[in-house]
Amino acid sequence: MWQVRTPLRSVLGDTALWAVFYATGVIWSSKGPAPSVTLDLVLPLLVLAVAVPLARSRPGTAVLLVNTLCAMGLTNPASPANAYVLALAGLSCLLGARTGTARTPLLVLAGCLAVDLALCAVLQVPAVWWFYAMTVLPSALLLPWLAGRYWRGRRELVWGGWQLARSLEERQRFVAEQARLTERADIAVDMHDSLGHVLSLVALRAGALELSPTLSPQDRDDVAELRRTVSDAVDQLRETVTVLRDEPHTQASPPAADSVEELLGRAVASGVPVRWERDGPLPTLSPLIERGVYRVVQEALTNATKHAPGSTVRVGITHDSDRIHVRIVNSAPPAGPLPGTVAGNRGLAGLRERVTVLGGSLRTGPYEGGFQVSATLPHHATAKPTPPGFPEDTTRPLPTNGTQDTGAEDTATGAAPESARRLAHIRRSARWRFAAVFAVPTVAAVFFLPAIAYLAYQLATSVLPPSRYEELRVGRPRTEIAHLLPPRPFPYPYPPDDARLAPRPPGTTCEFYRSNGNLLDQVDLYRLCFSGSRLVAKDTLDAGTE
Repeated sequence: MWQVRTPLRSVLGDTALWAVFYATGVIWSSKGPAPSVTLDLVLPLLVLAVAVPLARSRPGTAVLLVNTLCAMGLTNPASPANAYVLALAGLSCLLGARTGTARTPLLVLAGCLAVDLALCAVLQVPAVWWFYAMTVLPSALLLPWLAGRYWRGRRELVWGGWQLARSLEERQRFVAEQARLTERADIAVDMHDSLGHVLSLVALRAGALELSPTLSPQDRDDVAELRRTVSDAVDQLRETVTVLRDEPHTQASPPAADSVEELLGRAVASGVPVRWERDGPLPTLSPLIERGVYRVVQEALTNATKHAPGSTVRVGITHDSDRIHVRIVNSAPPAGPLPGTVAGNRGLAGLRERVTVLGGSLRTGPYEGGFQVSATLPHHATAKPTPPGFPEDTTRPLPTNGTQDTGAEDTATGAAPESARRLAHIRRSARWRFAAVFAVPTVAAVFFLPAIAYLAYQLATSVLPPSRYEELRVGRPRTEIAHLLPPRPFPYPYPPDDARLAPRPPGTTCEFYRSNGNLLDQVDLYRLCFSGSRLVAKDTLDAGTE
């Protein structure tokens, strides 16, 4: 059986919020007539106890529940004002802050407003109730919701900024890791190409010396032990290279310390039969290309001494107008490989990667009973293409001028990076929400303002001050008291039913006037009854009767 664990911080926050809302309602209720224990104390306690924690998972339902408390104020015959408008505004703000979309919250707010107006129509409430339902309640629903939406947008913007910062940090760590792997691969290439070549030549000379008839048996055993030691060293070197070359993506190394001619001279001095020729004018090659040509010849000679000892090696280098062609062919060996010759299988793969990075091509395979290595390279390597599988645009540094790197365009696709698109989306959302905070109230004001202004005008122009009311004398004709009356009476159907149905002198027509200009307060009404054009009765209807 599982249990839902609510963080203590959330429980304390909900409890504090509930206490504020309920205490406000209790204080408000205590200022009026004796409150009803059930309707004014117990029911709000239960509704808020359910609505406040429910606002975390279902904020729309919580707003609907609290709106019922505010709707109860519309049924109050004394005043529409309700103590729980503050709770309604608070939960509307949480609705905007905790809901990502706008459609469902707007439906909730529209539903609450429709319920309030429908209740006013069913109860046929006075004008002040309508004014309250069309201004105060929509303001408590809409404006806090917009504020919550803006608050949510700001939080998303900050969160998106931190996410972008974390992604940039991860990217920098990735760049550092790639640099480390590239360095390991470069070390592996140099060890394989340089040291492996030298050790192979040493093993070859030791093997040839072991067959010399001039050696004594003891010397022959010593030479054989030397050859085996060198062979073991080559094996250990290969294992080390295998570990270092976890990543097959390498960058070109610095230029070699010696030339192809010196390399071939050492091979001839070691007993390898080499013939070589160079065709075409010697161009000025970039250091990367010189290194590449050196490595091609070095790897081919190493393979020839290991796999075809004793065979003749032909090296040809041809220069065209913009490219250089290197061709190494070894003939079929006259005899089997020398004892202990070490075989390898990673040199040509690494060489192919190096040539490809430099913008060239490499072909290897059997040729006329022997083996051929042929490479074509440009004279100048101006831009090294990214090896297959290597991530694009991982070496771009972070900006150093204090501006934010939004990755204006991805170099491979021409599109903005995901982090920049996400941040731009969050910024647009925040700007739209900020604009809505001002635009929506303006639109609502334009919609409700004519009706509210007309209602206020009617209420304000139907006020009969108490001093003028005292000057009115029963029995005087209307023409004599017209200057004491306001421009118009309190219009129907705003006077409450109790006032309109109160007993009146037979055969008279009664008019109602407000005694105070306060639009949101319940004021006493003056009733003037006329028989024809003569005032026959005047009464004061207390506000408590409405």
